[in-house]
Amino acid sequence: MTLQGWLLILAFAAILIAITKPFGMGLYAIMEGRRTWLHPVLGPVERGFYKLSGIDPNAEQSWMRFGVHMLLFNVAGLFLTYTILRLQFYLPLNPFGFAGLAPHLAWNTAVSFATNTNWQSYGGESTMSQFSQMVGLTIHNFTSAATGIALAFAFIRGFARKEAVGLGNFWADVTRVTLYLLLPACLVYAVILLAAGVPQTFNGSVIASTLEGAKQTIVLGPVASQEAIKMVGTNGGGIFNANSAHPFENPNALTNLLQMLSIFSIGAGLTWTFGKAVGNTRQGWAIFSAMLALFLVGTAVTYAAESAGNPIHHAIGIVGGNMEGKDVRFGVAASSLFAVVTTDASCGAVNAMHDSFTAIGGMIPLFDMQLGEVIFGGVGAGLYGMLLFVILAVFVAGLMVGRTPEYVGKKIEGREVKLAVLAIAVLPLIILVFTGIAAVSKDGLAGLANQGPHGFTEILYAFTSAVGNNGSAFAGLTASTPFYDGLLGVAMWLGRYFVIVPMLAIAGSLAAKRRVPESAGSFPTTGLLWVALLIGVILILGGLTFLPSLALGPIADHIAMIHGQTF
Repeated sequence: MTLQGWLLILAFAAILIAITKPFGMGLYAIMEGRRTWLHPVLGPVERGFYKLSGIDPNAEQSWMRFGVHMLLFNVAGLFLTYTILRLQFYLPLNPFGFAGLAPHLAWNTAVSFATNTNWQSYGGESTMSQFSQMVGLTIHNFTSAATGIALAFAFIRGFARKEAVGLGNFWADVTRVTLYLLLPACLVYAVILLAAGVPQTFNGSVIASTLEGAKQTIVLGPVASQEAIKMVGTNGGGIFNANSAHPFENPNALTNLLQMLSIFSIGAGLTWTFGKAVGNTRQGWAIFSAMLALFLVGTAVTYAAESAGNPIHHAIGIVGGNMEGKDVRFGVAASSLFAVVTTDASCGAVNAMHDSFTAIGGMIPLFDMQLGEVIFGGVGAGLYGMLLFVILAVFVAGLMVGRTPEYVGKKIEGREVKLAVLAIAVLPLIILVFTGIAAVSKDGLAGLANQGPHGFTEILYAFTSAVGNNGSAFAGLTASTPFYDGLLGVAMWLGRYFVIVPMLAIAGSLAAKRRVPESAGSFPTTGLLWVALLIGVILILGGLTFLPSLALGPIADHIAMIHGQTF
């Protein structure tokens, strides 16, 4: 570990704190439908969209109607993308003449991008045409991100409103998020990336001469535009197989820092938006503090593990930190930080290969995903994932001290607690069941690059990433098979929508309740004690569920490494 590495981590945390309120203010204005400085230009576009589609943006939707419209929108997008990928050979902007994707790969990719997972069982530069990248995948990056933020808005309204039936309008939320947040932010971001050297072109490739005089084909494409929404929308699916380790996606240390900040920016801002909406910004800062504490601890452990390196290497004279699978442009510190950021959020972009991390260094990103995206999380998903744990923490606090379980003026009763438990239990149930199926099946074991506990971790990581809608991978697993494409596709779909439905039901239940004035019997939910309790509930209820599987995987792998055992 170095002073420079710790300064990078602290600088990242300081900038994140500084941008949280500005992002939160903008998100609050969008949620409330308030006029912004972009309205003179984009207001007519928004109104034109409503007129053409016959949508009344002021028509409130119940939680069930909100959810049905959301599902129909995402299913339609899935089938559109599947069709594009299957017919890729016949569509324009295909300079290399790539064939259409196989049914199992098209299914996996369509589900992946529809659910904001962006798991990639393919090498983008050798599989996808420019048309597929732009129309099939990049558009999904916008719509899936906008869907997540709209869902967070609905959950926030559930806490903020009193004796209400509606949670807002899904179509209006998605439209406003896209027009006033994602498109402008990504336009500016793409220009910055262009200035840094990221290509944006319809040229398929260029021929370069190497130092040895050989000719090399270098693939190009509309990279900057996809890279921008890939990071802002916490999507993670890049044009190149190496993702953000590729110099065309992530040219230098400045873009690397910008990418990490863009992953967390909206998730952090939504915590302030929540506090503002419920009338007490301290509530939002308390949630932010719990997220930040978990993030910093995870980063410190990962950085320490990667800096310590591998004792097996040390024994043969290779000293220093673990640089396997890392780009020398970024080193141990920036790679460790990026790994924690991308797995805390449901992003999945990588600037290093997680399969090459040390056992403990790789376990932290895995464990972060198993917590359910609660540490800033994906756009929208992080906040509503954290609020599910908040409901349980308030209930547990009430049981411990004999006080009424209330949160921001709403009584937390049996219905909300049961639905929160259901939503939280979805992740471990699907992850562990599907991991078990793959770990004992012939087709599942055929994809392993490693044996022993590391091989088991590859499978566990894959299904954790899929169900958690993250998209990063232990790259040693060969997942481009009908078995894994099919099963991972199902896991991504269940992990996304089987959490959303009970979450919306909770929001509808809370919105219908009247607000209860705070009293001496109310448990305080803004101080350090509350933050500590919330973190404890997350780690106990969200984390200990996976302890046996972690013991079989990364923990056993670490013990084997200490004793010099290889597989």
